[in-house]
Amino acid sequence: MDISSPAAFVNGGLLRMHLGRRVRTVLQVTQSDIASAMGKSPDGYQLVAKGSPPVPLSSYVEVVGVAENENTIQAELWTNFGDTFGNLSSPYENLGLF
Repeated sequence: MDISSPAAFVNGGLLRMHLGRRVRTVLQVTQSDIASAMGKSPDGYQLVAKGSPPVPLSSYVEVVGVAENENTIQAELWTNFGDTFGNLSSPYENLGLF
C-alpha cells in the first residue's frame, strides 16, 4: 500500500481507480458503529469507511485513508463537517440585501 503520496479527492465512481492509494472523500453518514461508518458519496455511491470514527459522528464527514476496494476506505483521519454541510445561507440574507 502506498500511503506516502498526497490523498487524491475521489467520489464513489473514482475510488476503484485509486485502489491501494491514499484518498479523501466526503460521506453523508447513514450508519455507524465503533469500527466503521457507512454513507453516501457525493455521486450517490454507498461507501464504507473502516476504522474508529469520532464520537459523536456528524451527518457529514471527510475521510482520509487508503482505498481497499471499490467501496471501502481504511480511514486514517476523520473530520466532522457538521449536520448541514453545503446548506449555508448568505450572511446578508437577514439584512434584506439579497
